[in-house]
Amino acid sequence: MPTPPENRELSPYTGWTRAHWEAAADRLLLDVRPFASPGGGLVDLPGPRPSWSGARSDGLEGWARTFLLAALRVAGAHGEDPHGHLDRYAEGLAAGTGKPGRDDRDSWPLMADTRQAIVESASIALGLRLTRPWLWDRLDDRTRQRAVDWLLPALGPSPVDNNWWLFGLTVAGFLQDAGIETDRAAATIDRSLARIEDWYLGDGWYSDGDNRAFDHYNAWALHFYPVLHAHLAGDEDLLGRYGPRLRAHLDAYVHLFDANGAPVPYGRSLIYRFAAAAAPWLGTLTGHTPLTPGATRRLASGALRYFHRHGATDERGLLTLGWHGPYPPLVQEYSGPGSPYWASKGFLGLLLPAGHPAWTDPEEPLPAERADTVLPFAPAGLLVQTTAADGLVRLHNHGSNHVHSAPGEDDDPGYARHAYSTRTGPSTGTAAADNHFSLIVDGRATPRGPAVPAGTGPDRAASVHHPLPGVRVLSATLVHGRAELRAHLVLGAPEGTPVRQTGWAVTPDGPHAQLHPVHGYRPEAGELPTGETLQGPGSRTLALHGTTHGPAALFAALASLTAEPDPAPVSTLADVRVDGCLLTVTWQDGTTAHLDPRSPA
Repeated sequence: MPTPPENRELSPYTGWTRAHWEAAADRLLLDVRPFASPGGGLVDLPGPRPSWSGARSDGLEGWARTFLLAALRVAGAHGEDPHGHLDRYAEGLAAGTGKPGRDDRDSWPLMADTRQAIVESASIALGLRLTRPWLWDRLDDRTRQRAVDWLLPALGPSPVDNNWWLFGLTVAGFLQDAGIETDRAAATIDRSLARIEDWYLGDGWYSDGDNRAFDHYNAWALHFYPVLHAHLAGDEDLLGRYGPRLRAHLDAYVHLFDANGAPVPYGRSLIYRFAAAAAPWLGTLTGHTPLTPGATRRLASGALRYFHRHGATDERGLLTLGWHGPYPPLVQEYSGPGSPYWASKGFLGLLLPAGHPAWTDPEEPLPAERADTVLPFAPAGLLVQTTAADGLVRLHNHGSNHVHSAPGEDDDPGYARHAYSTRTGPSTGTAAADNHFSLIVDGRATPRGPAVPAGTGPDRAASVHHPLPGVRVLSATLVHGRAELRAHLVLGAPEGTPVRQTGWAVTPDGPHAQLHPVHGYRPEAGELPTGETLQGPGSRTLALHGTTHGPAALFAALASLTAEPDPAPVSTLADVRVDGCLLTVTWQDGTTAHLDPRSPA
């Protein structure tokens, strides 16, 4: 399929237009066709291993998630379907629901047997809702009834207590629209929304369950499903409740995108890649966004273009299990070969008419391109730092912790690092962890474990963690421009306990990383291998070492990550004076800040 010509007048930053989005959707859909089962009920994509739900569930996942993409493509074209996408999925729906429970080559697994089917029911129901005039309404009664019978179990309570509650909501929304089991559907919607209400902490941030997990699920699940349901249902009361939350989230979320289009890789399920663009599109679709139409398209096109230019699809045109190309350490056990196609959500903008300003206004720059920014996300305990000179985004983590480390276990690298960026790691495996402060016990670095937020301010964030029984570490990050002051106060550690601070994990052709001792560390930084990261092989990190002295030991360092050529040493960007536990910083531009890990805010 030929690539449409770039339009640098309309899209000066990416060159991409709506035609590029339509072509990308068609290409992804055409390239999965050879992997459909005989009757089209499953899409069995090749991969290194099945998910923990098994190969049949993976085949359903491949079908459901690509069906959602087909639905967005055809609904956005008001039913025009020159490639016959919906005809194939109509056949697959009939085949998949035709012989429930039988071990044939097309049938879908039942939710009672495979709980992953509940997840996929949401994509199927949403696709049916979006394409109802062109697919559902043209099905025969028998096929419709079999599909309803398969979908109905999703209306029960969620078996997983996190964003999974919203899959039943999405199925209920379709059934309600179709006039099927409307009372039961309404009860499911109310129950699902009541559950996620317990996790809303304000300023547009939800925790994905009770464990303070803050990540891209805020954008591609916790806002996506309620707001889109309210929009499709025309429910102004619901939209009036959840729309402003989406707007508040986007006010922060837009800062997580690099000038090169990359979102910050942190959290889990990063193989969904440009699904990160779903929430910005949704804000524009519903009118609940702080972004201009041109900025929305610049963000979304930048993300889609970034992943296409960095090898997200293989030689067959299939989305791989990774970030750029395949990267097994990034992949959770629940993900299989069809999982990356949740990226389909990123095509939500196709529901906007071709004449909408989001498609016709000129692109506008992202915040990372306009000015240096420091912005705290207080409910999540996160701090974002961007620099306009290189368009790079860094995210300092003092509150997101989908972490369940037992003694002797490593942290989840997607949540436990002190910092993430759009152009680095995190490192994985047995090599040294990047952006990590640890005590060294028996030659092994302690994990961070759950981090409890200890406050945020306009230029800082702080947290507390317990690396060992009876030991507390008060950690704080203060930033200015590209410079970071990282401070850790170790309380209750045995005298002479070794400590280590690592910096950014960078590849040989990546950005420049710097790490400079300020207090408590030995004078020189060494270098440790971190192996391969999602940005490529051969990554390394600088490391500082010290030992504890007394019941309260302070360690402080200056760090920097920049894509500027030949950057000045980070030590020239700040003068730091230490008085007990108080650090007084005079930045290069003459401004002054104070930081005390005991009262960081």
